[in-house]
Amino acid sequence: MSLTLAATILLLALGRLLGQVPLCKIMGSPELPLLSKPGDVIIGGAFSIHSQISQLPLLFTEKPSDLSCSSMNLREFRFAQTMIFAIEEINRNGLLPNVTIGYRIYDNCGSTLTSMRTVMGLMNGEEAEATESCSGQSSVQAIIGESESSSTVILSRTSGPFELPVISHSATCECLSNRKEYPSFFRTIASDLHQSRALAYLIKHFGWTWVGAVNSDSEYGNNGMAIFLDAAKDEGICVEYSEKFRRTELDKLKKVVEVVQKGTAKVIVGFLSHVEMNEFLKQMSLQDVTGRQFIGVESWMTADSLITPTSFGVLGGALGFAVPKANITGHDNFLLREYWETDILCRYAKENGTGIAKCKDDHYLYTLKDYADDVAELRYSTNIYKAIYAVAHSLHGLLKCSDHKGCDSTVTVTPREMIESLKKVNFTIKTGDRVWFDSTGATVARYEVINWQRGPNGSIEFKPVGYYDASLPLGQRFVLQTQQITWPGGLQQVPVSQCSESCRPGSYKVLQKGRPVCCYDCNPCPEGEISNTTDSNGCIMCPEQYWSNESRDKCVIKSIEFLSFSDVMCKVIVFFSALGALLTISTAILFFYHKDTPLVKANNSELSFLLLFSLTLCFLCSLTFIGRPSEWSCMLRHTAFGITFVLCISCVLGKTIVVLMAFRATLPGSNVMKWFGPLQQRLSVLAFTLVQIVICILWLTINPPFPFKNVTLYKEKVLLECALGSPIGFWAVLGYIGLLALLCFVLAFLARKLPDNFNEAKFITFSMLIFCAVWITFIPAYVSSPGKFTVAVEIFAILASSYGLLFCIFAPKCHIIVFKPEQNTKKFLMGKK
Repeated sequence: MSLTLAATILLLALGRLLGQVPLCKIMGSPELPLLSKPGDVIIGGAFSIHSQISQLPLLFTEKPSDLSCSSMNLREFRFAQTMIFAIEEINRNGLLPNVTIGYRIYDNCGSTLTSMRTVMGLMNGEEAEATESCSGQSSVQAIIGESESSSTVILSRTSGPFELPVISHSATCECLSNRKEYPSFFRTIASDLHQSRALAYLIKHFGWTWVGAVNSDSEYGNNGMAIFLDAAKDEGICVEYSEKFRRTELDKLKKVVEVVQKGTAKVIVGFLSHVEMNEFLKQMSLQDVTGRQFIGVESWMTADSLITPTSFGVLGGALGFAVPKANITGHDNFLLREYWETDILCRYAKENGTGIAKCKDDHYLYTLKDYADDVAELRYSTNIYKAIYAVAHSLHGLLKCSDHKGCDSTVTVTPREMIESLKKVNFTIKTGDRVWFDSTGATVARYEVINWQRGPNGSIEFKPVGYYDASLPLGQRFVLQTQQITWPGGLQQVPVSQCSESCRPGSYKVLQKGRPVCCYDCNPCPEGEISNTTDSNGCIMCPEQYWSNESRDKCVIKSIEFLSFSDVMCKVIVFFSALGALLTISTAILFFYHKDTPLVKANNSELSFLLLFSLTLCFLCSLTFIGRPSEWSCMLRHTAFGITFVLCISCVLGKTIVVLMAFRATLPGSNVMKWFGPLQQRLSVLAFTLVQIVICILWLTINPPFPFKNVTLYKEKVLLECALGSPIGFWAVLGYIGLLALLCFVLAFLARKLPDNFNEAKFITFSMLIFCAVWITFIPAYVSSPGKFTVAVEIFAILASSYGLLFCIFAPKCHIIVFKPEQNTKKFLMGKK
């Protein structure tokens, strides 16, 4: 049958293209309108006033004999009423002077085949019904309908070859925006392009990243869900499952409910028509699947047919979009009273001459005259109202209407002219809404955000909790009153729907292999890296002088480490430095007090006092290594150490040479002492010291030591130290000290067995042995010691070598002076006792 209809349509279209009117005859019985009224111009209507599937309770027992339908859809019947209301209002207000608008409203019973028959009925007109012949010339100026996108697609495709305008009040499928495929289609509702994106924005707003998706297996559901899935991906939302079914596929529907029940997603996006949603709701209730947060679309969010005793257990707290309400003056009164009393009832009375309603085909409608529960939620009525007025305004221009002359009823309006006129309409209805069509034939996208709630009396209410306006800037499109939202199961806070718990600051996400991007593990950030946001994809390296805190969520400035006077180790160093200096000064005082004794004189008192002075400086120069490094302290510590130690070793070397020369002078005919007298001794010390001074000056001039923040040695702290500047300068200073110490050791070793009760050479040998041992072990210890311990090793070497010189050279002398004064004689020293 459908193939025959399709062939007929193609034949008619071909006839129009060839400029011929084919002779044809209606096959089968003609398609009759459910509601009709004659007029100068006719507007057609197509609504699913009945359904082929028993999903709503029957409200009457009688039905038209020519309709193979099973149940009444009250919402669709209200749409038909609204269409009649708008037409009657236009006929009264004079928008089309001396022209009356009539209507032919068909009931397609939710059937694709009937939708095609509806178009044929509208094309043929009343004459075809009487003569059973067709001319191919449309009897209507436009068709209002249908409510569902799938049926509207069929309606538009069927009427397309005849260029008959179709204006839908609720078909939102984005597929209908294709002007090449549907050039004669218009709608007074926005396409799903905006709604599908708005769904993703709404889900993102509440932080839900793990959702399930169910849609009608139709052009409406598949197109809408495809747009949503793309938008969800862009917003970082993961879809656990995406299932679809047709209203006739009960087994498939049960499997879909099973998937929902087993899924872990707590948020479900239902891109379904109200018919599929009704079936889905039934199965969810039967399987007792509750506690899910439903996100709905305008097709079912405010559908009264979904309100059942068990529906709130499934859909309680649902959030979604709906067409905004608009109060059309007189509309509710017409639906509740005037239509029944002035139209149907009066018409019936006139037919039989009594007040008893007895009609031919539509007498069963009278049983619904007191059914007014759904009037408050007729949100699409405004869209139908806009559609009728859009047709009227188009006709106003095409019929050359004026207030004085009225309309030219002799003008023949072609469908093509009607389409072009509709593209240009731009007017405001009495609700204040502006009516115009964009390039896709749709109007502006504005939705109310609806929340399913329990009213004070326990009834289910569709509570507005905000709105979405696609015409506003991106950050201003959503306005939500979150505090007024009721959540599923009576929750007091926004439910959580995530594949994985959010990663706290201080950690980062690691995707689980083979799973969506929303499923991940949380790993702590490595040391020195942080993440200061929730669900971070990675960690950020802290700047050089900063380090991560324990929780790895903040970079804190690194602690600065250097040898401070407050450290325990430094306090010990200061103690031994001060003790060494005090012992050295005490020794100098003792020697000065006994400067005229043979022991002091025999040991070259001038060099001894100079040696004690240099040892005091050696002990004190270790203090320059303690404290916060600065530019001056870094240059002072190494140069002071190098010069004072060379002065010290030069004095020891001078004393060693004096011992050797003294014993050589006792040989017959020797005149050696005159070459190394006091003047030569002073000059030698000065010469040796000047060499070190020159080395230090060159070092400080070319590349001096400087304070340096070492951030590489320790990860968690900054080591403040003195960089050497020129390593060559540093090792040259140490090398020169070592050279003098080695020379002094060799000479003292050679003089260790010279005859004398108090041969100072052997004590110098021991002191130089200790000195060299200390500094030889210093080198590997200095290189391998980390951080501030490098400086501590250098201080230890200074103190150890200084104490070695002090004790080995001066301790025996002090012992004799203090405890054995009887040995402090010339005879004893010469070994003559």
